[in-house]
Amino acid sequence: MLIETETTPNPATLKFLPGRMVMEAGTRDFATPEEAEQSPLAEALFGLGDVTGVFFGRDFVSVTAGPGAEWRDLKPDVLSILLDHFTAQMPLFRAASAGFSVPPADDVLTDDPADAEIVAQIRELIETRVRPAVANDGGDIVYRGFDKGKVYLQLQGACAGCPSSSATLKNGIEQLLRHYVPEVIEVRAV
Repeated sequence: MLIETETTPNPATLKFLPGRMVMEAGTRDFATPEEAEQSPLAEALFGLGDVTGVFFGRDFVSVTAGPGAEWRDLKPDVLSILLDHFTAQMPLFRAASAGFSVPPADDVLTDDPADAEIVAQIRELIETRVRPAVANDGGDIVYRGFDKGKVYLQLQGACAGCPSSSATLKNGIEQLLRHYVPEVIEVRAV
């Protein structure tokens, strides 16, 4: 089995492509070792000590190294864990935690029903134009709300903490949404 690696715009994160589906539907972001306990793979990656984030996409796993960690030292260990996991066809999640994608966030806004058409346009643009591009960079973006012209989005995986994430939000996503949905005046990360 060959696992390809790709760099991401976030220098702390590498994208690993095992050549097979990782998640059939949705995505899953692990930001702490405690969250990773739901997945034997994520738990093993956090167990390396230098890993501060794991993200499962459709056909990739993004791994974020902690401050001071060097990818030249960490990459062989990550590849070994991924190779063992996928070769043995081990489950991605423990049985009690399977069947979920992105967990609900406490900071999700309740959209005004009067904005339903605007929200539908925003969600469609995010699903069809933004998420595929962000996935190419080893991450994901999740809609969290619309209020008074402001769109709230959550960046995950390689995109969370990426030095270019604010430029992506302002110069890419905000311009796209403002072009197609004139009611949008700003995009903010939550």
